Amino acid sequence: MHRTASHAARPSRGSAAKVRQSMETALAWTSPARVLRNVGPKLVPFFKSVGIYFVLVSDQPCILTVCFKCLPIISLIAFILLHGIDYSQERAFSQRILTGLVFSCLGDALLVWPSCFVFGMIMFAIAQIMYTTAFGFKPLNAKLGAFLYLLCAIIIFTLMPGLNGVLKIGVPVYTLLLGTMSWRAISRVQFFEGQWTWNRLCCCIGSICFVISDTMIGFHHFYSPVPYPQITIMLTYYAAQLGIALSAVESKRVKDSVVK
Repeated sequence: MHRTASHAARPSRGSAAKVRQSMETALAWTSPARVLRNVGPKLVPFFKSVGIYFVLVSDQPCILTVCFKCLPIISLIAFILLHGIDYSQERAFSQRILTGLVFSCLGDALLVWPSCFVFGMIMFAIAQIMYTTAFGFKPLNAKLGAFLYLLCAIIIFTLMPGLNGVLKIGVPVYTLLLGTMSWRAISRVQFFEGQWTWNRLCCCIGSICFVISDTMIGFHHFYSPVPYPQITIMLTYYAAQLGIALSAVESKRVKDSVVK
């Protein structure tokens, strides 16, 4: 009776072979060279639109500026759609990344007009929430979280004297949401456990670029002007969104048995 139960619990050779084959296929897909061949052409519009933005965009608030500014993010949205969306309830990662990009695009459009700064910040706050829920809270890495929240507190304390009205609440809340997003993205890269992929590394770098970009925005508006703000802020911002968008490749192709 015990032997029968033990035999039933043991996977068959055929199922074990299928698991190995599935893992090998997933790992082959996530190799940098393989990914470059598969997703590289889909990213060409993004890089072209970034170049167009830096060459042609002006500081004047107008619809044309909105188009040039939003085009790189629209290209990343198209990239995820072309790559494919996983609609299963178990793997909502790519859907949330896509939603975050959509709200980011809305935020980009609103921030073209200084009078819409608060509304743009709300759009980006929703984007940070979507990214955070996509990344999840496992592994926790509480020490990293404590460090990033301390950094957020320093930033808030520094900017607070320059804030007025609703921004005294909005900026601290957004800063904490941004810090949380970065915490969850960085925590997914488990170097010492050997459980990291290039996708997670890109996402980690992207989240750090996001923190740098938005911190520069905060300092530029509420503390002291940042040199060459259009280049420094937008270059790190587009790099951030690219890194986060690339993480959707993993959610579509890599099986749960490999990711865990």
